[in-house]
Amino acid sequence: MRKLTFLGMLSMAVSVFGQSEKNKKQQDIDAIKGMCGCYEVTFKYTETFAPEIDYEKHLDYTSGALEWAELIEEKDNKLSIQHLLLVNDNRVIKHWRQDWEYENQNVFYYDKDNTWKFKTLAKERVKGQWTQKVFQVDDSPRYSGSSTWIHADGKHYWENKTASPLPRREYTKRTDYNVMLRGNRQEITNYGWLHEQDNDKLIREDNQEDILLVQEKGYNVYTKVADEKCQRAKDWWASNNKFWGKVRNSWDEVYNRTGELTLRKTIDEEPLFMHFYKLEKENAKLGKISSLLQKFITDKSVTNVEGK
Repeated sequence: MRKLTFLGMLSMAVSVFGQSEKNKKQQDIDAIKGMCGCYEVTFKYTETFAPEIDYEKHLDYTSGALEWAELIEEKDNKLSIQHLLLVNDNRVIKHWRQDWEYENQNVFYYDKDNTWKFKTLAKERVKGQWTQKVFQVDDSPRYSGSSTWIHADGKHYWENKTASPLPRREYTKRTDYNVMLRGNRQEITNYGWLHEQDNDKLIREDNQEDILLVQEKGYNVYTKVADEKCQRAKDWWASNNKFWGKVRNSWDEVYNRTGELTLRKTIDEEPLFMHFYKLEKENAKLGKISSLLQKFITDKSVTNVEGK
């Protein structure tokens, strides 16, 4: 009788734990989906601490926009959100994309010089975690990191630190550093959500320790507004999502690798996103898109794909 009681209690404990794990995952999903919708966004950055006293801090950066974030893919272990900027109420710009993958083992880390290293994490390392993969306007890689969503004391947030290329606000203006070590905190709030950043601007060279140039604090505040204010962006995506779906499919073939991926910054003096604008207008086929991507992949990229 005592043995049966113990087995019954063990079975109940396993059941409760499994249910608790399921509920936690649903909380995570709800938090991620909470970043979708129409938002008035303010972007604010200020440089804070520099180890060298003769470093001259750059001016603060402040900007704002109206942004539409649409859930474009939802599976058991993956959510994908496409961001679109509305400029001057009459222009829509395809912005960044964030993919969230549950207990994902395949990640990419930015090294430097437009090179990313693709790695496979141990299964135990990512248990209960979500990988956030961030992509640029042309769906090329930006950064990724794996961490646990926290739901405690009425707060819902995800934190991670990972390297990335220079931000768009600086990559054409600065040459005094070449890697940004991003401290990302994404928190769901009563007004929408907050992307808080504690960033290190680094000088990275081969076989040397990273050198800290300056630290930076960032606040990107997303204030929820009526979805109707983003109707133009919704209409634009409805007209263009099939083309960008083909672009994502082409990139998926590129991302199916271990090793390194190095991308050229320009071809014919134009960056990749400018080439894509031309293909978008003609609604190019998958083969033409894939051919363009191959032109931007340098010879030094290392590919090690299963089955090849």
